[in-house]
Amino acid sequence: MALVVYWYDFICFGIVVAAFIGSIWVLWRKEAACRCEEDSVYESLLAARPDVDGFVRATPRAHVGSNQLWTSCWNGVHPGWLMVTRFVSFAAMAGFLTWDIVEWDASIFVYYTEWTFALVMVYFALGTVISAYGCWVCLSTPLPENDARDEFLKRDVEESTTANSVTYQEKDVKGKIKLQSHYAQEEFQQRAGFWGYLMQTIYQTCGGAVILTDIVFWCVIVPFLSNSHLGLNTLMGCMHTLNAVFLILDTLLNSLPFPWFRLAYFVQWSCLYVVFQWVLHACGFTWWPYPFLELDTPWAPLWYFALAVVHIPCYGIFALIVKAKNSILPGLFPHAFVRSY
Repeated sequence: MALVVYWYDFICFGIVVAAFIGSIWVLWRKEAACRCEEDSVYESLLAARPDVDGFVRATPRAHVGSNQLWTSCWNGVHPGWLMVTRFVSFAAMAGFLTWDIVEWDASIFVYYTEWTFALVMVYFALGTVISAYGCWVCLSTPLPENDARDEFLKRDVEESTTANSVTYQEKDVKGKIKLQSHYAQEEFQQRAGFWGYLMQTIYQTCGGAVILTDIVFWCVIVPFLSNSHLGLNTLMGCMHTLNAVFLILDTLLNSLPFPWFRLAYFVQWSCLYVVFQWVLHACGFTWWPYPFLELDTPWAPLWYFALAVVHIPCYGIFALIVKAKNSILPGLFPHAFVRSY
């Protein structure tokens, strides 16, 4: 092995392994347990347990409807606008990433920034496709009783998803679910499938990752650290700014929740990158893209512990942005804004 391992490096290994195992435990408790907790404001990736009569009864907060993936939190905003926003974001980021690769070649992917930038692009690519599907649904789905499509698009999403008790029943093999509320409204709504769930988890992973990337770059690397392999220029400034700008813009438009427990996916993403760096150096890579990841210093355990802890406030900052959106905007625009959950 080209990587020299010191005794204190095992503490670093233990921190990463503990973080990864802890994230697995959180996901097992929240995702795989398939629990429907009325006081929990999150969207489980799994369906609620069916009752003995074949119906699936759950609180709406435990239901992931496909319409959340492509509808806007603003009344009257057609899903097409969200699709255009996501496509433009994807195209712009693809252009900057291509410029980055041409400027530095593919070795630029040794940086966490490029990993996160590419992940945000994947989110926008999936979002564009799913939004296009939503536009198709709007055109092909039979309208409600009044046959007014505009009214259907403007209908308060919260009214159809926050009833105290809802009943779902599968109606066809395509996974459509019949929504029955005590307001006697019935609507077919399809649960978000695999790609929809993947889109949500990537979105929530990106939320923490872009904050971590930009804060570390602008607050740590630029003022305090010098890096001969990387220079501060217009390209680098855009790469460490546009990822957050585009994601926050999408957040202000979409209807996706941002549950705290999915911090676990963000932690796993960072653990994957750190292991990637370890493997590279074990294979002979000679320099570290980030000095605080170096293993040949006695301060390494302290740096690794600090990096593990900083994931919480980074994810929390984006969670606060989502919370502020759902707390402030309804008061400013009571007739135009619909809470995400």
